Amino acid sequence: MNECKVPDIKISLVAARINAGLTQEEVAKKLSINKKTVANWESGKTIPDINQFRKLCALYNMPGDYIFVPEKSTKSVF
Repeated sequence: MNECKVPDIKISLVAARINAGLTQEEVAKKLSINKKTVANWESGKTIPDINQFRKLCALYNMPGDYIFVPEKSTKSVF
């Protein structure tokens, strides 16, 4: 019998936040950070450090290996 394996699926930080029923402002307040920081994480402009990421996972009630964190963009605007 062939075993059916579920592929590794990850959701974005945005999807995890929305799934948790939170706004960027609410996340920022709960983590004592600026709303712009949350927006930058979600857009890939910056990435959360490991401690911040663990707090996000707890807040979103989701294991870290289920959340996709965009890589920090190194593209030039010129």
